[in-house]
Amino acid sequence: MSENNCGCGHDHDHEMEDQELETMTLTLEDDTELQCAILGIFDVEGIEGKEYIALLPEDDETVLIYQYNEIDDDNFELLTIEDDDEFDKVSSAFDSLFNDEDDEEE
Repeated sequence: MSENNCGCGHDHDHEMEDQELETMTLTLEDDTELQCAILGIFDVEGIEGKEYIALLPEDDETVLIYQYNEIDDDNFELLTIEDDDEFDKVSSAFDSLFNDEDDEEE
């Protein structure tokens, strides 16, 4: 199973300095809480019926990527991406989207 990080090698902190991102709190398996900025919710070409979310924990440069399921207006669930091939596709899609946004800002 892959770790849920993008592995893109970017220093994400400097990219958020001028942006005010929404945040959410993740509760981990050991009941610790992790405050994360929401980088975005996105679809992946070739994977139908699923959305994904990219999160950046405070004080960390590792992007976390999960499958995102909206249950209703106020509720959602985050699912770990278990399949390595799916995770690779999602990571590549995130890298492409993130790099495209960087290019537009320059």
